[in-house]
Amino acid sequence: MTDGAALAGPDDAPRCPWALSTEDYVAYHDEEWGRPVHGDDALFERLSLEAFQSGLSWLTILRRRPGFRTAFAGFRIAAVAEFTDADRERLLADAGIIRNRAKIDATLGNARVLAGWAPGDLDALIWSHAPDPAGRPAPVTLADVPAVTPESTALSKALKKQGLRFVGPTTAYALMQACGLVDDHLRDCVARQA
Repeated sequence: MTDGAALAGPDDAPRCPWALSTEDYVAYHDEEWGRPVHGDDALFERLSLEAFQSGLSWLTILRRRPGFRTAFAGFRIAAVAEFTDADRERLLADAGIIRNRAKIDATLGNARVLAGWAPGDLDALIWSHAPDPAGRPAPVTLADVPAVTPESTALSKALKKQGLRFVGPTTAYALMQACGLVDDHLRDCVARQA
């Protein structure tokens, strides 16, 4: 039983405990999670995958990410915004993704909204909600990592105001963590950027 503090990984380097259950998680933790992500399409992908993850294990999404990328045209906003009813039916029948009608519809709808934005607008909106890292002490245990913050609540409201769906405060915070707006690697974690 762990107290939520960093634990030795397969190479004996300390890591966030959540990252140690599978090789997939170790690689994701070490190479992606918490690293800054920029670009409208890249952020649309992360936002969409976080929405699909709602109520599921992130590992489920991570292992199906290649299928999601194929099914959703690499998450290119312009391409997904052009999806038709036939594409929607194709997605609902695609065993390579999570076939949740509400989440598929939200992803298609979000792409249509974002297709009307100027290049860089999604990136600018999301990153405008990044908190000052100096005001955030490094978490020591998993208990120190919040699920929602004032910034994620504000980001959620800003995205919803623009017409995006499946972007609640918890999903917004998961996006902030995954895309490097916050560094929630534990203080003693080898992947901590500080």
